[in-house]
Amino acid sequence: MKKQRILIIEDNDDIRESTAEILELASYEVFQADNGKTGVELANTELPDLILCDIMMPELDGYGVLYLLNKNPQTSATPFIFLTAKAERMDMRKGMEMGADDYLVKPFDDVELLSAIESRLHKKEKQESFYSKSMAQLSSLVAGNSGMKELDKMMQDRKVRTIKKKQVIYYEGDTVSGIYLVISGKVKTIKLSEDGRELLTGMYGPEEYFGIPALLLNAPYMETAEALEDTTVCQLPKEVLEELLNKYPDIARQFIHLLSNNLLEKEEQLLQLAYHSVRKRLSEVLIRLSKLEKQHGQVNLRISRDNLAAMAGMATETVSRILSDFKDEGIIERKGSQIGILDYLKLQQMKN
Repeated sequence: MKKQRILIIEDNDDIRESTAEILELASYEVFQADNGKTGVELANTELPDLILCDIMMPELDGYGVLYLLNKNPQTSATPFIFLTAKAERMDMRKGMEMGADDYLVKPFDDVELLSAIESRLHKKEKQESFYSKSMAQLSSLVAGNSGMKELDKMMQDRKVRTIKKKQVIYYEGDTVSGIYLVISGKVKTIKLSEDGRELLTGMYGPEEYFGIPALLLNAPYMETAEALEDTTVCQLPKEVLEELLNKYPDIARQFIHLLSNNLLEKEEQLLQLAYHSVRKRLSEVLIRLSKLEKQHGQVNLRISRDNLAAMAGMATETVSRILSDFKDEGIIERKGSQIGILDYLKLQQMKN
């Protein structure tokens, strides 16, 4: 069986050599670089299966290494783990938003190191199934075989990103870098009012895209996107998409169709906010969420009161009161954070 290859980029000789010794004992083939510039050169020539990289280094720091490797199609999908002596949240978030797969905070022990590496290599192996699932959805976008080949070529080298619950994928006002496809989990998009209250503008599940309006308008993202639960997404880069949209009109038409459906849903949401009672608004939100789950019969929803309030445009206390009323009326049942819909018809026929 072929040995898996790991590149260590670390300017501290003791840490780099001791880490290499552990990995070699675990039957990995190891390459070492004592600075970021040498590390990028080694990554491009040796094409390792995984990269361990320190953040604070002279000449080229870990963020610069990750940026350069992401620009190279041959290394952009390589699992990348940061090594850092700082466990500060801002540093971690910056790295994850740039595409890092994991963090190890120094000093780490042998078990932590090997566990993190095995986990990321295992996820790398599972990406084939993620891509095949995505391609099944993408197949409806084009009519000809040539278009499918182009889309397949675009997808096969893209990295699937794991997004933790409540992690922000992009902020409102960020420069558009592409659109995102949800592989598993759920993502919400929100806008904030001047007093800091959230309005939830969209929820996206597996095989659904988000970020389309900003791409088509070539404008900054208009909403903030955040993971509702642990989620995997794949980003389709702006430059490649623009080329495909120009070359294959069917793809452009399909994205416009998706955008139009989203606009119709948001118009309906605005109508409900303007004219429906709080009971009617919350019932409509529960119906929308149950459709998103794509289940039949009894539906169990996992969503916080804060997110329900953001979707319905009301206070969290009001949501709690109405949910209690719905429970007393036998419309729903509640078990912790789960909401089970017992009488779907009553929700649909809720009087305004």
